[in-house]
Amino acid sequence: MKPAPFVHHAPRTVPEAVAVLAQVGHDGKVLAGGQSLVPLLSMRLVTPGHLVDIGGVAGLDAVEVDEAGVRVGALVRHAGLERHAEAADALPLLRQAVRHVAHPAIRTRGTTVGSVAHADPAGEMPAVLALCRGTVEVAGPRGGREVAAADLFTGPMETTLEPDELAVAVRFERFPAGTRTAFAESARRRGDYALAGVALAVTLAGEEVTAARASFVSVTPVPDVLDLTPVLAGLALPELPAGEVAELVRGHVDPESDIHAPAEYRRMLAAELTVRALRGLRDEARAGAA
Repeated sequence: MKPAPFVHHAPRTVPEAVAVLAQVGHDGKVLAGGQSLVPLLSMRLVTPGHLVDIGGVAGLDAVEVDEAGVRVGALVRHAGLERHAEAADALPLLRQAVRHVAHPAIRTRGTTVGSVAHADPAGEMPAVLALCRGTVEVAGPRGGREVAAADLFTGPMETTLEPDELAVAVRFERFPAGTRTAFAESARRRGDYALAGVALAVTLAGEEVTAARASFVSVTPVPDVLDLTPVLAGLALPELPAGEVAELVRGHVDPESDIHAPAEYRRMLAAELTVRALRGLRDEARAGAA
């Protein structure tokens, strides 16, 4: 299939891109990596009259690491983030998660910011942004602003970004000292959309859990965060109460049935993946102490 006719815009700066978006409004779509947008165009599930191609905009292709976290520009490819050693050292969860994004060929073109802005509940990076308490840096005709992950996602593939605004970067905040992270998902085939997935962060003081949080892929309408602290606080990882954790997860997630799996199976899978991820952290802790 072929996309419907559209006008292609190729701005060279962020202000130029914002000006075009302000002019075309709801009839425009931003093109960065295109790995989410192009299939929708080809199937005519979206038919914008204007494509604002930011591929030539300078200054959007950098990964920056500081004491607060990791900032990822709008043209940074998933593969570039995956290979970025400093980012992985600061936030191991980024590499843990991005390795699950589709296939290597798609990761070489798809962008992390584009994935976040696309807001697909089956996407890995929106869940990671939520768990990291991250923010999206936005440029628009009314100036720049930052949108917290908790205020960004309003529904499947829906955000609070305005049609005339451009997401120029996302910032993933570092976790507190002593935090261990894990990412797990299950798909019918490696690289397919996950039937369920979980991103996990557990903070330890010595051997005791002081905080634990999880966000999910494909089983919640938006990537919200489940606080596991009430179940795990004060325990050592070897004392993992698997049944209580699983029950908490099953009560939190809200999957839908589709041609790939019924809702109850996805709910069970989300709970099992969370328990497996916790057990993986426990095994890592044991290996490190050996």
